[in-house]
Amino acid sequence: MLELNLAQKILIFAVPILYGITIHEVAHGWLANKLGDPTAKDLKRLSVNPLKHVDVIGTIIVPGVLLLLGGFIFGWAKSVPVNWRNLHHPKRDMALVALAGPVANLLMACMWALVAKSTQVSAHHAPSLLLNMLALMAQAGILVNFVLLSLNLIPIPPLDGSRVISAFLSQRMGYYYNRLEPYGFAILLFLMITGVLNKIISYPVVELSKITLRIFGVTTT
Repeated sequence: MLELNLAQKILIFAVPILYGITIHEVAHGWLANKLGDPTAKDLKRLSVNPLKHVDVIGTIIVPGVLLLLGGFIFGWAKSVPVNWRNLHHPKRDMALVALAGPVANLLMACMWALVAKSTQVSAHHAPSLLLNMLALMAQAGILVNFVLLSLNLIPIPPLDGSRVISAFLSQRMGYYYNRLEPYGFAILLFLMITGVLNKIISYPVVELSKITLRIFGVTTT
């Protein structure tokens, strides 16, 4: 991606970040509703309107600071509530609900790849500043969604990966494992400050991006 000033970065990354985080959360609530828990639906959280999901710190401040610092960008929205007691098969279904968010990010990355391919085809015939900006936004969308996918699959409670792991643990082991949840953010912060988090997610983000661009025939410069 070309060198951009801060205003350009905000313009290009704002939409991918807002919708990457928002649709991730909506996917959790949507699948939970399909599997028997209407909590998110009843609270009108199955909306793609970002304003219904914005967490000031996680959706605005954290991504903004990371964008300013030039590191990889991630964030979070207000969690969509899920009442596991309403699910048809609580242990299994909670794992499926957890996976719905990363799967949504995978689908959004593919959607942005389609946008990137379309801008390349159009720019070949009629290059323009708007198409160039849209192409950069598409690249940002692929990057952001694979960061969110990779980050959320880390098995640290309360990230989605921990919900999947819990489905395979005994009730006793699951209880002790999930007691880490109050410390999850502190653990992530420590991993980020020490650079370990970047090392954990960089490889899957880069490789997934390469594979997706190859599949959709998007050329990079």
